[in-house]
This record gives sequence, C-alpha cells and structure tokens, in this order.
Amino acid sequence: MRHGIIITALCILLAACSGNDGKQEDNSTDTYEVEVMLPTTPVKDQGNSQMCWIYAMLATIETEHIRQGDSIDLSAAYLARHALAQQATYRYSKGKNHNVATRGMLTGTLSLLQQYGAMPYTSYRPTDGTDYRNLARQMMRTADSSKAHKTGLQKLQQKTNDILNEAMGYAPDWVFMLGCRYTPVEFAHSILQRGEYAALTSFTHHPWGSIFELEVPDNFLHDTFINVPVDSLAKYAENAIRQGHPVAWEGDITEKGFNHKLGKAMLDNESQTVTQQSRQHDFDSETLTDDHCMEIVGLAHDKKGNKFFVCKNSWGKDNPYGGFVYMSEKYLKAKTIAVVIPTAALPTMAQIKGKRTQQPTDPDIIP
Repeated sequence: MRHGIIITALCILLAACSGNDGKQEDNSTDTYEVEVMLPTTPVKDQGNSQMCWIYAMLATIETEHIRQGDSIDLSAAYLARHALAQQATYRYSKGKNHNVATRGMLTGTLSLLQQYGAMPYTSYRPTDGTDYRNLARQMMRTADSSKAHKTGLQKLQQKTNDILNEAMGYAPDWVFMLGCRYTPVEFAHSILQRGEYAALTSFTHHPWGSIFELEVPDNFLHDTFINVPVDSLAKYAENAIRQGHPVAWEGDITEKGFNHKLGKAMLDNESQTVTQQSRQHDFDSETLTDDHCMEIVGLAHDKKGNKFFVCKNSWGKDNPYGGFVYMSEKYLKAKTIAVVIPTAALPTMAQIKGKRTQQPTDPDIIP
C-alpha cells in the first residue's frame, strides 16, 4: 500500500463475539490513514494452539527477507513439533517442575531455529485438526512414563517422534530451494544469522541498558533482553517500520480494548497517561501479562491524528482488515512485554546498552 490510503471499517453489532479473543463487539466505525505498510506474507491461522510466538517471529523474518528482495514462507508446524519434543526432554530432566505447553516467547523461536532449523511452509504444513494442547499432554505423559521406568532420553525421543509423526505427519529431512539441497539447520542458518535481531524490554526493576532474563513464566529458556525506557522502545519500533524493517511484538491482550474481530487494540481509557511508573506498577501487580505475539508491519493515524501500529495477527483473516489489527501508540507503550527488532534498524548495541550503571530514573540514557 502507498501513503495516503484510507481504510474504513464498518463493524457489525453482535450479541457475543465468536472470535479467538472472546470480546464483546460494538458498531463503531474506524477510519485510518496508512502511512507505511510493509509487504508481507499471507496471514495465517494458529488454530487452537498457543504458538503465536512462533507465528509472529517467523512472519517478522519473512517480511525482513521480502525487504531484502527474497521470498520465503516458513512452517510454524515444523518448529512446533520440535518445541513439544524439546519440552518433553525438559520434563524428563526436571521432573514435574516443568509443564509441557505450547506457550513460549519470541526469542524462543530464534533459539529453535538455530538448534533445529527451518522448513518452508509448502514442505511441512500443519495437519488439519492437529490438537497441539492434546499433544502437549501426550508429551508430558510420555516423559513421566519414561522417567518412571528410567528408559533414558534416547528412547524418550524415539517415542515422542513417533507420536508427533502420527499426529502431524513426517517432517522432511531435506530442504530443496533454488536447485540446492539443505539440511533444515543449514537452511535456517542461510536465512537467519546470530545477532540479526535484538530483544528489547522496558522495566524499572533493572537499570537502563542492562541485559537481563525477563521474569515472566514463558521465559523458561532464560532468554535475555536489553532494558530501555518505554518511549525509546516505541521510538525504535516506529523508526524500524519507517526504515522498512518489521518488528515482532509481545504483550498483554487482556484489555477489553483489544478486539481482533474489530481489528483494533486500544486502552479502555485512551485519555490516560502511560508512564514508566504505571507500567512497572502493572507488571508488579501482574495486571501487565505476557499473553500474545504479533508482527508489526505498518504505521497509520486516525482522523484525530492519533498514531497506530499496524499488526499482522495469526488468528486468520476474519476481521475488517483481513487479519490485521490497529494498535494505538498508548496501547503499545502500556501493554508491551517485549519487542524483537532487526539490529540493522537499531543504533549500535553499544549505544543501546548506554550507561549501564545509570538508574532507571534517568530518562536520557538512550538517544
């Protein structure tokens, strides 16, 4: 889309929402003027899985490759099976302290790609009706049984692989692309280099510029994030989009104002002021939670000039914008847990890390 495109949504009043977000609908009419819209791959539907973290991160990688003149469409199902098998081994090793689930973080997708590789979407599509939550329960039972009988990790891996093959289909051993043959790991390394993306967050219980393990339940891989003020985080995300780079977003969607069916994410009270302190209060009181991930692919504003980030969701195309969601700038600042941005769109890591000894009360550390 080019600058100046006007998008108008006529939203129908329904008694109850039947979409994934389960929010009540209204009959509001929203008009946005799109400033930037990056080309991206088709909107997908994660179904009944909780693997938005895989869908959003893969979509971000796909869009970044389109920017580079490349075209890839990656299989979320391929990483999903490896995530389930990996967690079964964690369950075996750690015992019942680790629950096998389909949840995770954006950074976990990057780890899976480096470890297990990637597969094109056309080579490994999800089987219709695959019940990932049931598969997670099967992984848990299999790990517990293997642990009780002390069968060892190798036999556990054989059992989990058999279960996944039956439920999801056999995963190919090779990737064929442009006349070349790759292993899945070789293919992943051809499209994703270490250090190509940076994960940012914004909380005052750590100094600005510090790198720390984010204390949320889904961070079971102990991934680290760079801590920056929320205004800087929003600025980095906006600048990345304006430079043609996508951004992966992770955050809270428990607000009534988040409504996929209407294609919008707004605070219940958009007139409120979002501050670093209000974010921290919500995080500490667990009202700012890690619920969902999407890809940010555009910028827009409404008729009042309010800024919106255009997000590509993974709940199918059934909304006024074909599966995209318009997120207000205040919503992003208030409800973001983390973003993952291509390092090519950011200042140097030294600049971002800044004066690591300064305390979070200093708002001027990040340029």
